[in-house]
Amino acid sequence: MNEIKAIEAEQMKSEPDQFKVGDTVKVHFKIIEGKNERVQIYEGLVIAMKNSQAGKTFTVRKISYGVGVERVFPLHSPRVVKVEVVRPGKVRRAKLYYIREKIGKGAKIKELIVRKAAKHNQTPAAE
Repeated sequence: MNEIKAIEAEQMKSEPDQFKVGDTVKVHFKIIEGKNERVQIYEGLVIAMKNSQAGKTFTVRKISYGVGVERVFPLHSPRVVKVEVVRPGKVRRAKLYYIREKIGKGAKIKELIVRKAAKHNQTPAAE
């Protein structure tokens, strides 16, 4: 059993990307076509995350030409180059499967407004 855990620990990424369910993300995914290798960007809403150590996956949903398309990405896969958060979302559910039935504006997620660190009010000295 320790051998399995050692192999899983070896395959896990050292610094996983920080995102959560409800965020709109761009997934930079490595595609191999014959001898060519390129990075394709898949942008959509994270509707689910399944947690199981090295087998951790997340589901991204986007609308392409009026049709909903979902894709499951393994988080620790070497093919996932990076995950970039475009817009953080404010949700109260762990799984957003109800978005599948929503259309148009009903399928929108509220944006999470993150406050930046309070800066000191530095005004130039009046001379």
